[in-house]
Amino acid sequence: MSRVRFAARLAGLVGLVLLYVPLHYAWKLASKSSPWPSRFLGAAARMCGVRLRIVGEPLRRDSLVVCNHQSWLDILILGGATGAAFVAKAELADVPVVGWMCRLNRTIFIKREDRRALGAQIEAVRAGLAQGPVAIFAEGTTNDGTMLLPFKPALLQVLDPAPPRVRVQPLFLDYGPAAPKIGWGEEDGAINARRVLGRRGRLAVTLHCLEPFDPAAVGARKAIAAEARRRIVEAMAASGSGMRV
Repeated sequence: MSRVRFAARLAGLVGLVLLYVPLHYAWKLASKSSPWPSRFLGAAARMCGVRLRIVGEPLRRDSLVVCNHQSWLDILILGGATGAAFVAKAELADVPVVGWMCRLNRTIFIKREDRRALGAQIEAVRAGLAQGPVAIFAEGTTNDGTMLLPFKPALLQVLDPAPPRVRVQPLFLDYGPAAPKIGWGEEDGAINARRVLGRRGRLAVTLHCLEPFDPAAVGARKAIAAEARRRIVEAMAASGSGMRV
């Protein structure tokens, strides 16, 4: 039955691509701001079995979203709920289909090890912030769903100094008891996708949109990373998620 569920959900995702992508390009040809990438991501999350509850209000502009990272489902959920573009490693740009779909949602590709391109990458993130929310997974990687990893301040370099009016909004994405079964640690990506898409039943997820703060009032990127993580840790404790820090 897991194979049947996997095949059905995969077919459903392909159907969503065939539906939403032409709508997106039609909007672009008409020189309109396209709502379809975020709508596609939200629909894709539901197709994967996610039933989302949002606590709080996500900022819709001048917002750098900082969120915990456990699964590739995070991107579908966050993109659909907040309309955010994502900062991602440059290698994703060359992955067939995935790279193309990332570009549809204004993904900002960066090479973390390329210090010479740092200035251009910071400007790219700032340009993205001018168009709408931008999301960063400050842990820098996913994990097995049982913990919150240390944040990497280098990923917040765009806030040193912070652009005017930009606020940081920490978000806590809570998969509840299913987190260890969803988490993507050392597992092969294809195996994880088959397992997640083949799972039985619905997946109850809560997105906690925490109070935004002014990064300029907090300090440099290390202090900003620490403050964002502190707020997420508090939300984790209040929710009783049981995740380690």
